[in-house]
Amino acid sequence: MRIDPKPNPLRGLLAGAVGGLIACFAMNQFHSFFQKVELSAEDKQEDSTVKTASAVSQKIFHHELTPQQKKIAGPAVHYGFGASIATFYGAAVEVLPVLRTGLGMPFGTVVWLGAHVITVPALGLSKPVTRSTPRREAVEFGAHLVYGAVVEVVRRLLRMPRHRSGGE
Repeated sequence: MRIDPKPNPLRGLLAGAVGGLIACFAMNQFHSFFQKVELSAEDKQEDSTVKTASAVSQKIFHHELTPQQKKIAGPAVHYGFGASIATFYGAAVEVLPVLRTGLGMPFGTVVWLGAHVITVPALGLSKPVTRSTPRREAVEFGAHLVYGAVVEVVRRLLRMPRHRSGGE
């Protein structure tokens, strides 16, 4: 039986952030695999992270992003959002350990529902999921399950109790 470390929201926050960065990479790999299998005209359009970066650049900085800047800004938005939401998850799990039930997949489901299904389409950054194919949405849902699971696995690894060896 594993004994959990003493709750520490700050350490949980940091573990969540690291987990979020690694999980975004895993999610990108998941997407890349399925995009190689099936590429459509929709896949060639700007994704919501690029649209978000462009909107922020235009509204705040009054600057139109170049194609090269979009290649950098899109992933920056994705990793920034993924790390920040996982940061909150990591801190929350320290206070409410029940949240880690399901190896982070309920967390991934909530992110999928809150971001991909509701918020991103509501902001006009993507089509509603009802106008997408079931296969595309299954891939999106799967990618978010991967994200949630990786966040939780990395968080657990970083929060494992450390055994100190010494001459005591």
